[in-house]
Amino acid sequence: MQNHRVVVTGLGVCSPNGVGVPAFKEALENGKSGIRFYRELEKLKFSCQIGGMPLISEAVKAKYFTPLQLRNFNAAGILYGVAAGVEAWQDAGLAVDDEQCDFESGTIFGVGTLGVDKYRESIYKVDEGNTRRLGSTSVQQTMSSGVSAYLGGMLGLGNLVTTNSSACTTGTEAIFMAYERIKAGKATRMLAGSTSDGGPYVWCGFDALRILPSKYNDNPTQASRPMDAHASGFVPGCGAGALVLETLESAQKRGATIYAEILGGHSNSGGQRQEGSMTAPNPVAVKRCITAALSDSGIAASQIDVINGHLTATAKDDLEIQNWSEALGRSGVDFPYINSLKGMTGHCLAASGSIECVASVLELKHQFLFPNINLQNVHPEIEKVISTSRIPTQKTDLNFNILAKASFGFGDVNCCLIFSKI
Repeated sequence: MQNHRVVVTGLGVCSPNGVGVPAFKEALENGKSGIRFYRELEKLKFSCQIGGMPLISEAVKAKYFTPLQLRNFNAAGILYGVAAGVEAWQDAGLAVDDEQCDFESGTIFGVGTLGVDKYRESIYKVDEGNTRRLGSTSVQQTMSSGVSAYLGGMLGLGNLVTTNSSACTTGTEAIFMAYERIKAGKATRMLAGSTSDGGPYVWCGFDALRILPSKYNDNPTQASRPMDAHASGFVPGCGAGALVLETLESAQKRGATIYAEILGGHSNSGGQRQEGSMTAPNPVAVKRCITAALSDSGIAASQIDVINGHLTATAKDDLEIQNWSEALGRSGVDFPYINSLKGMTGHCLAASGSIECVASVLELKHQFLFPNINLQNVHPEIEKVISTSRIPTQKTDLNFNILAKASFGFGDVNCCLIFSKI
């Protein structure tokens, strides 16, 4: 079995607090929130009337889609995924051959809920007896693999072109799967990422579960509070993130910019056993996922400098910190620095892992930590385990080498990646 080194050479993002890598990086450095009030949610009598959605201009749409492609187009998740994916491809300095397909390149681009608005539009037309007016692209806008199919055609990808779906773990898992394929010598490069629709028809179930904050409708940017003592639930979001992965040999041969190296990772499930359930993680599996990722990367727990956590601003934040501490055997001031992007973006569901991986790679490449915004009072159970000095609330310049990124999703599924400066 081959064992190629795998590096990141391209980034793309469609985030609530920044569309495109330059805007997103600036938002990270300045602690800018992308969470806003939506009058539509108020009209629909949601308890939580705020969320995080990327602001997509007509100019952005025209940059990535032709007028013909935009005709009868109503699939935000595909829009986000294509914008992030094509940006990452271009950022990597990769060309597109309009005649031949590239059998060395593929994509694994994950989704959670996709094509909801198109489905809704189609249902109304079908119920009115207007099936023939659905248009020729309704299927590709609503099928789960729609985003990978769009990207595969736009970029001429001839290797594996597929979609994964593992709830909130989707994006991190897609990157891990792409990493494994390249490492094994089955592809030279892969576009990896994930996307998620947003809006009332995606967020309604979470509002019904009463796990979203309802007291910040007049103050949306303060609502998402990971690790804070007064956190009252996650703010729903959406968007997409994308990374181009390729062999180190290929990247060096073509003189590509190398953002980081992926040393290894691991994914598993807690089987919804012990303390695990459809909505809660099994701590045994979480810790096993982290330690297995370290083992796969060939590093010791003491070498982790920074953690980009899942940390959703729910009652499980303190459990996540406890799991990290026990898995790494580190606590107090010995614990790595840790941050959560969700204070700025909300929880972007299936897109969260990929957007957060883009943020993590930017931190590693540019040697800074983005702040944990809205963190005014660290949860007392967290403070018992780690020093508050390890939880930055301001942008922090830091010389560091290794970052661990993990995501934990509905269904008791986990994935952890280890990124390294190169």
